[in-house]
Amino acid sequence: MNRKGLGRGLDALLAGDYQSTTGESVTELALADIVPNRFQPRREFDAERLAELAESIKRYGVLQPIVCRRQNQGYELIAGERRWRASQLAGLAVVPALIREYTDAEMTAVALVENLQRENLNPMEEALAYRRLMDEFDLTQEEISLQVGKSRSFIANSVRLLNLPPTVQEFVSRGTMSPGQARPLLVLPTPSLQEEAAAEIIKHALTAREAEELARQRTRKPLRRPPAASRKTPPDGAQALADQFSAALGTRVKIQAKDADCGVILIEYYSPEELQRLLEQITGEPDHDPAGRQSARRSAFPV
Repeated sequence: MNRKGLGRGLDALLAGDYQSTTGESVTELALADIVPNRFQPRREFDAERLAELAESIKRYGVLQPIVCRRQNQGYELIAGERRWRASQLAGLAVVPALIREYTDAEMTAVALVENLQRENLNPMEEALAYRRLMDEFDLTQEEISLQVGKSRSFIANSVRLLNLPPTVQEFVSRGTMSPGQARPLLVLPTPSLQEEAAAEIIKHALTAREAEELARQRTRKPLRRPPAASRKTPPDGAQALADQFSAALGTRVKIQAKDADCGVILIEYYSPEELQRLLEQITGEPDHDPAGRQSARRSAFPV
């Protein structure tokens, strides 16, 4: 599955998901005739918040229609599963809905981005959603950033969480650990070391910075610093220049002095895709695919 199959593009698909902008009529559908979205990225629905929404629906009704597509028998949800579930709790028999004609690929993309834009996902669900948009629809981190309103570095760091072992991912999913506490564990060489460090972070309620120090210690490779007399002091204004580099490149940049007149610029990257992006941004020359795939995919799926 790739984004060439999306045809209209996410902008067109997402336009007016909850309010018809094309003269569509809202239809009342029987709740019993609707099945959940098979491509729903959310794995958990908070029971307490669903109950609160159900109470609101009892008092005011469903204020925004859900979005469905026709199935051979009945309808399948595209967006609005929380309202559909809460309407069942509220004892409703029917729910207002917009009927759209979407392919499986379009349904998946809409469900992912709709949840991301509404911030309804936990950190691991969010990371998986970004990964699916990259893998299944061939979107770059830059394109996802524009679509969901998050920075490219945020998306890159989110996807990195998927490299953690399942146990640690579950901690992050449940909120037992924050992404900032978990991300430093990625430097540890084995899943067992990562799990042991995670347990210690939780036990002692370590901050993200303390988690970074713990992970560094667990690598058993202490940071070697040169003797104080031989350390080089960055030139005046180096930090300001590093900040300008960071803002221009969209990633962390450090400047280290070697002597009074020269030094090293360190540019961080988090994936091969990001490294390619940095190269193109610095050189100003995109890496043209001999087969023309890059230009084709951009024109096939405007964002």
